[in-house]
Amino acid sequence: MTARAPSTADTSSTHRSLAAAHARLAARDDAILRTQITVAQIAAPTGEERERGEWVARRFHDAGLSRIETDVVGNVIGRREGALDRPPVVICAHLDTVFPRDTDLAVRRDAERLVGPGINDNGRGLAVMLALASEIDGVRVASQHPIEFVATTGEEGIGDLRGAKHYFATRGRDAHAMVALDGAGDERIIHRALGSRRFRISYSGPGGHSWAAFGVPNAVHAAAGAASKVASLHLPATPRTTLSVGRIGGGLSVNSIPDSAWLEIDLRSTSDAQLDEMERVIHRIAIAAAEEENDRRAIGTRGLTVRVDGIGSRPCGETPAEHSLVQAAIEATRLVGRRPDLALASTDANVPISQGIPAIAIGAGGRGGDAHTHAEWFDNSNGTIGVARALTIVMSAAMLA
Repeated sequence: MTARAPSTADTSSTHRSLAAAHARLAARDDAILRTQITVAQIAAPTGEERERGEWVARRFHDAGLSRIETDVVGNVIGRREGALDRPPVVICAHLDTVFPRDTDLAVRRDAERLVGPGINDNGRGLAVMLALASEIDGVRVASQHPIEFVATTGEEGIGDLRGAKHYFATRGRDAHAMVALDGAGDERIIHRALGSRRFRISYSGPGGHSWAAFGVPNAVHAAAGAASKVASLHLPATPRTTLSVGRIGGGLSVNSIPDSAWLEIDLRSTSDAQLDEMERVIHRIAIAAAEEENDRRAIGTRGLTVRVDGIGSRPCGETPAEHSLVQAAIEATRLVGRRPDLALASTDANVPISQGIPAIAIGAGGRGGDAHTHAEWFDNSNGTIGVARALTIVMSAAMLA
């Protein structure tokens, strides 16, 4: 990743030049909020984002974007051409939510707060991305670099950043820079990518009646043994690493020796090397738990087999704090009267960062909380500040024409 010397003067100049655009966006604050409410009430569980994606595609058409497409993984992409033939600056906001399709998505008002599943994550990011797509119209606000607006699929949980991985492996592989809009906020600048790997360990064996077949190996005992071994591991504080069993299950009935069992493990670290090492440890634990259970089985009974499957992988990385994109975000944050907070998280920005493309994730204004719960909320007090910050950051990267 090549960094040029950052210039706070450039960002300050861009911010001043965008004063009229900031005012227009502030005047549209109520309309942005209505968009946020509308999109939050369109169901979009991970893997089932089509309806919300179709709605976003229509809004891209309304904004006059070009080269609009829905790709093979469901990403919705639109482009605002730049004055020059240069690699694009990419704005991403993820379509998916963690909530099942039958969730009541009604948004209600509670004093200054809007409350409803997904109203913040990522109803806010999508609404502000659409507002920027309209404001950066190529006439009143024009850029040297093209800007691509991407509503991504599969950002949450088991989605494993599916949309971002596909986009940056194909259409976006030569991107100049990327800014992800994710939820609320106007201070955090996520420039460090938290990596993760997820595994499903499965045990299978003969099973049988809890009395008549006693002595055959027990798949649940093996899974529980593996979970216990995982829980007893000593993890490094530097680089910070976490490891937990998120789900475990198996068995047929209380009076049966289980013929199958499984557990799922979430591993996270700021270091790819540490992820590699802990992955090897997890494989060793999975095998050892099967061997220990097999060693206890009755003579002549068939042993357990074990399988370890990767069910998720998010890469690590960092856009250096001294890079011009991060410096522009720091200065833009100060220019709207906020204190910059450089941060680490797992977002769509993980993907371009891991490929050497400068990338950050930021909030899209306002305040939010209780994400991934039915009590999720968004407070739009001073929400226009975050919208103005986002526009300044994007146009600093894309360069005003």
